[in-house]
Amino acid sequence: MGLFDKFRKGLKKTRDEGITAQMDEVIESYEEITDELFDELEEVLIMGDVGMPTAERIIGDLKAKIENDNITSVSKVRETMKDIVAGVVWGGSYLRLRTKPSVILVIGVNGVGKTTTIGKLALRLKNMGRSVILGAADTFRAAAIEQLQVWAERADVPLIKHAEGSDPAAVVYDTIQAGKARECDVIIIDTAGRLHNKKNLMDELNKISRVIDRELPDASRETLLVLDATTGQNAVNQAKDFKDAAGITGIILTKLDGTARGGVVLAINNELDVPVKFVGVGEQIDDLQPFDADAFASAMFDIKPTSDDDESIADFITGIEE
Repeated sequence: MGLFDKFRKGLKKTRDEGITAQMDEVIESYEEITDELFDELEEVLIMGDVGMPTAERIIGDLKAKIENDNITSVSKVRETMKDIVAGVVWGGSYLRLRTKPSVILVIGVNGVGKTTTIGKLALRLKNMGRSVILGAADTFRAAAIEQLQVWAERADVPLIKHAEGSDPAAVVYDTIQAGKARECDVIIIDTAGRLHNKKNLMDELNKISRVIDRELPDASRETLLVLDATTGQNAVNQAKDFKDAAGITGIILTKLDGTARGGVVLAINNELDVPVKFVGVGEQIDDLQPFDADAFASAMFDIKPTSDDDESIADFITGIEE
């Protein structure tokens, strides 16, 4: 199954129940392109978790492209909209992991699927031929360490852990030492995400960052935020808070297959200027997919792209340069 087909399956609810179905209904009700058509499409976008700033951008770009390309047929609006959406969500989606070892910090509040995502990401990197080690630095959440242990075993990668309640920075230090000793390619750290006390979160992340800076001063580093797609616009607000607190470099969006709110991807990319790097489209361990703008937009509008070759984006999936 190619990337388009995986996205198509994951976005089924968005197409059938969400903004895609509503946009189709609007487009089919017009016989010619008018300002009223644009207004109705914008309203659908705003109400579909895309948000006003992103909706205004999409409709503005749509108007400009229709005028520049001299499009007069309503039937062409849908495909044109697909191209606009791909442009909104495009850019910077690969992981920048250029050193050995590189470090990935993963943040997310309880219930978003952070631990599961780390296991899936570790497996994907391992299947690409990269050696991975995990660090259980979310030491204050009940059962977090045990859950990560289960996923480490499923992905068959080593895990460094301390007792519950331990200093997260100490776990990070030990994980780095183990990663260097074992000559691992990637160190993935499970970090806390307690937004209800942003100062404590900031203090903890700063302490972790100081450890990494001291022990791996030249290492590539990604700080990835895991968000639950089913929360819609709330996920955007959560991402804004985390961006301020943690300086995130990318988003992993989970549970995309369980919601009609796929439009939230557009808002995240546009309003935060932070790329979505992976999306979860199922419960299986291999259901974490690299985000590709054209495949996503094509699946959202059910328009098959001209190319859908997983092998052609192998380097894009991991972003690890030899």
